[in-house]
Amino acid sequence: MAKLLTLLVVCELLLRIGLAAHVLLRRVKRPAVTTAWVLLLLFLPVASVVAYLLLGETWFGRTRTRRHRQALALLDLPEHHGHNDPKAGVLSLDDSDEQLARLAEKVSHATPTGGNHLTLTGDSAAAIAQMCTDIIAAKHSVHLLTYIYLDDLAGRRVAEALQDARRGGVACRVLCDAVGSAAFLKSRLAERLRQSGVQLHAALPVALLRRALSRIDLRNHRKILVIDGEVAHVGSMNIASESFAPAPRYAPWVDCTVRACGPLAREVQLVFLEDWYFETGEDLRDLLQHYPPVRTGGVAAQFVASGPNFENAAMTQLVQACLHVARHRVIITTPYFVPDIETVMAMCVAARRGVEVSLVVPRRNNSKLVAVASRGSYDVLLDCGVRIFEYTKGLLHAKTLSVDDRLSLVTSANLDRRSFELNFEASMLVYDDKFTEELHRLQVSYMNDCIEVDPKAWRTRPVGRRLLEGAASLLSPLL
Repeated sequence: MAKLLTLLVVCELLLRIGLAAHVLLRRVKRPAVTTAWVLLLLFLPVASVVAYLLLGETWFGRTRTRRHRQALALLDLPEHHGHNDPKAGVLSLDDSDEQLARLAEKVSHATPTGGNHLTLTGDSAAAIAQMCTDIIAAKHSVHLLTYIYLDDLAGRRVAEALQDARRGGVACRVLCDAVGSAAFLKSRLAERLRQSGVQLHAALPVALLRRALSRIDLRNHRKILVIDGEVAHVGSMNIASESFAPAPRYAPWVDCTVRACGPLAREVQLVFLEDWYFETGEDLRDLLQHYPPVRTGGVAAQFVASGPNFENAAMTQLVQACLHVARHRVIITTPYFVPDIETVMAMCVAARRGVEVSLVVPRRNNSKLVAVASRGSYDVLLDCGVRIFEYTKGLLHAKTLSVDDRLSLVTSANLDRRSFELNFEASMLVYDDKFTEELHRLQVSYMNDCIEVDPKAWRTRPVGRRLLEGAASLLSPLL
């Protein structure tokens, strides 16, 4: 018995050493993540092995990987990203914006397009109402992809609109993340949608066999709606009321969405079709034969889809590049702030250059570990002159970035490793001063309901809190 126990201990130790060596030899690696995994594997027996096997590698499993390659080979082609109206490519971007556009193109191959009419909404109820209006007005197709779909007032309103569209002969396709929308997918409301003819599917299902063969925390976190390939909704809002039943104590959940009419809707449609093929195998390329009209007086915008199969470092680099090109002001809003050290340094460098950098996060967060890890970055940011605001009127869920008065980013991605490396996300870059001014006003309205972190008071917080935040920040590369 003693010999067997010794053998098991030695084998487990060799396994941990082997996995640590594997981490060091990985072709794609980030120093902070590599260091965290190596230390965990070398000093935490058994649990570290289980954690790494479950969470250490970014992969879908062979079947999913093959299906996704097929989807990209079928749809992610230059001819599908283009537009038949040359006016869609007539842009007036300055040098720094053109460089950002090229960087964004590295992520999902979509170039910026002109002729888009954009409407920014910071009111969740109004956003749901507009979505329902657009769904009911659809003539040919409604495509909805969401991380969370709740059977609440908002979810039922959207369901009624989908059923109304189906009665008019409109093809309605809905993708809901299998984990985020698990309860809804088993609900009577979902069954009624299926019975009415709505094609409803789970994104990235997590059946028992798949749990054993691939990571279950790689999620489709996108929130997009496309009507007839001409109107698109992009942003941070799930199909859920702001009271958000799964976590009501943090309500209201405050979100931000953009309604886009014009060529950009085609790019959103393309991404939905890729995800739809990935989950169902149905080829809907024929829908890309329709080109949304270029809107007179429209603005330049670029849709950026990212996921664990893309060059995701480019998304992190895009945020950092926005900080580098800023001249006067940057405002970032995010509910979950667990950045890599490069992003923290980019924020610090911008602040030291004289740029007014403001970070807006919730004061109370539904993820306790993330909240503590977030505050582990406060010291260095405050020392560099970054202003930190904690929102007090609910859970600020809007994920936005504005640069000066000329560049905006509205996204489903949080400022953390999970969003930029693990989740499928959807973002919109807008190269327009008026839209950015509008986003800036919305961000300022958030800041008006915040408590600004006082650097002096922050440095005198209790030692116990500092130790806890420091310990949590060590895990931040893995969160």
